[in-house]
Amino acid sequence: MESILTINNLTKKFGNLTAVNNLSFTIKKGNVYGILGPNGSGKSTTLGIVLNVVNKTSGDFNWFSGNTSTHDALKKVGAIIERPNFYPYMTAEQNLKLVCKIKGVNESKVDEKLDIVGLLERKTSKFKTYSLGMKQRLAIASALLNDPEILILDEPTNGLDPQGIHQIREIIKQIAAQGTTILLASHLLDEVEKVCSHVVVLRKGVKLYSGRVDEMISSYGFFELKCNNQELLLTTLKNSDLFTSIKANDDLVTAFLKAPMPSDAFNKFLFDKGIILTHLVQRKESLEEQFLQLTDNIKN
Repeated sequence: MESILTINNLTKKFGNLTAVNNLSFTIKKGNVYGILGPNGSGKSTTLGIVLNVVNKTSGDFNWFSGNTSTHDALKKVGAIIERPNFYPYMTAEQNLKLVCKIKGVNESKVDEKLDIVGLLERKTSKFKTYSLGMKQRLAIASALLNDPEILILDEPTNGLDPQGIHQIREIIKQIAAQGTTILLASHLLDEVEKVCSHVVVLRKGVKLYSGRVDEMISSYGFFELKCNNQELLLTTLKNSDLFTSIKANDDLVTAFLKAPMPSDAFNKFLFDKGIILTHLVQRKESLEEQFLQLTDNIKN
């Protein structure tokens, strides 16, 4: 699969602060990548470097398998890394036509891109009348005018209400379904889990994980348990080799599986040991739980 962007040992320092620390990962064509991390983890700095608006300290990156200069490569990139900034007294259509002139793109693209983001019927409305979500969608339409091979979005749903968040996520999925590669930075675990196929987890500029989202959350899950003899339950679980770890919180016991196991087989296993459960729920670890496990293993 063709490489869209390759980052090798990228580092950025601001004085004594290391914002990006020896970062490496590759983005392949046709996938949706999320750079996930809390504020200050280096997400925006990384995007700024590959878009040539922030100078790197060391390391390197190349676009499109290294066969294209960064200047030429960026002509195939659409990006939103700041708040949408259009002329408030111009209509959406007028603003996009102006962007077309700047980018050297045919104005015939305007209606097509407005339709993708659900703003075609509001194309003659002035930008100042738009809600924050509509402004963000117009920015996406603007970034799509040059039919980019990759769309880069920095915190695309930041500040939006639930409806606006849902609309942006659906648009991202729709764009990705048409074959456009997407790279988005987000501090929202839910966003990455719902939208992205791949994730790079950053904390304080350091990469903690890089790979498929489904592989990151491909653990065998866990059981949540209660019974009238917790001491016997804990002893039985800890003496078994079925689990990676056992946790007890008040009267709730959590047992993390080492291998797949259906709940009925697990219930029988305990029943045969003389344990009758009053509560049994089988769950899958979420991206949030995986993320917390990763960050808990990194010293502050």
